[in-house]
Amino acid sequence: FFAGKSYAEIYSDIRNSIDLCHRDGSLKRGVASDPGYYIHQDKNLVPLLEDLRVSGKKIFIVTNSLWDYTNIVMNYLIGGKTGAEKSLDWLDYFDVVVTGSAKPRFFQDNQPLFGVEPASGFLHNTDEGNPMVDLDSAEDDLESMEPVPAGKVFQGGTYKIINRMLQTESNSDILYIGDHIYGDILKSKKTLGWRTMLVVPEMEHEIEVLSRNAGVPQQLFQMRRKRDAIEDQLQRMSWKLNSATGKKDASFTEEDRRDLEAQKQALEDQHAVLRDEHSKTMAKFHKEFHPIWGQLLKTGYQNSRFANQIGRFACLYTSHVGNLRYYSPNKSYRGLQDEMPHDYSILQIP
Repeated sequence: FFAGKSYAEIYSDIRNSIDLCHRDGSLKRGVASDPGYYIHQDKNLVPLLEDLRVSGKKIFIVTNSLWDYTNIVMNYLIGGKTGAEKSLDWLDYFDVVVTGSAKPRFFQDNQPLFGVEPASGFLHNTDEGNPMVDLDSAEDDLESMEPVPAGKVFQGGTYKIINRMLQTESNSDILYIGDHIYGDILKSKKTLGWRTMLVVPEMEHEIEVLSRNAGVPQQLFQMRRKRDAIEDQLQRMSWKLNSATGKKDASFTEEDRRDLEAQKQALEDQHAVLRDEHSKTMAKFHKEFHPIWGQLLKTGYQNSRFANQIGRFACLYTSHVGNLRYYSPNKSYRGLQDEMPHDYSILQIP
């Protein structure tokens, strides 16, 4: 199938296939038919939601999925319910649920906001979340209608509905948790200034591999420092040889030249062995994470583009949202101390 195709063509084919299975519903129908096969339940999720509610935190969902699919997934995640067992009990854990949000547009563009009737899935018009009178019904009384309370379900809209429903005083009061660096994290942080947490499921495997190979990063660091030191010596030797020749330094004898060239050759041999060992050790280490892609957040010894995006736009990141269960709901999270290159040499930081 891929024979004779460029990487750009392969990417385009795969991307179009993924978009198609989202649009035609085949992907979601497969998940809906057997949620337990595709969705991993987190034992910490419900206790976490309960702890957050007890502590006074307000909780909301913003998803691009429409109500029917959202209801299926949340029933399984919260109560393990499928098919006829499904109920609306899971809504009790949330103050606001926004479906069909069209993120990342939700974080910057105004979109029509509809109310969702959870029992039927029917949509109804709203005035910025408030109910509107049905002019065809004699039973509607505009004066008796109250604003929609938090806990209702909506479709579309914009981030303003979250701020208004939750009565937040500042965008930085919100911690938004998502698993898409662009659709969830980048726009909500850059455009709105929300606090953000990125869920990276692969981190669980990454940390397991790092734990099994605890001494390897330090070993690679020391090998690279030693290699750099040898390269520095070689550069000085080459400069001295070239300089002595150019200046015709009488004090630099032919014997001195032969000795220096012999030392330089010995260092070059040592450097070649060390470079080969360093390359093989790094390749073996990266294959521990993935046989082709290697470590998720590294490209060689530098952070990957994905890692740089996490560092720039995610206030926190974790493998599972349920990991928050191991901390107090009122915990204050602080960033690590920043280091400059000279700090690494002084503190011996790998």
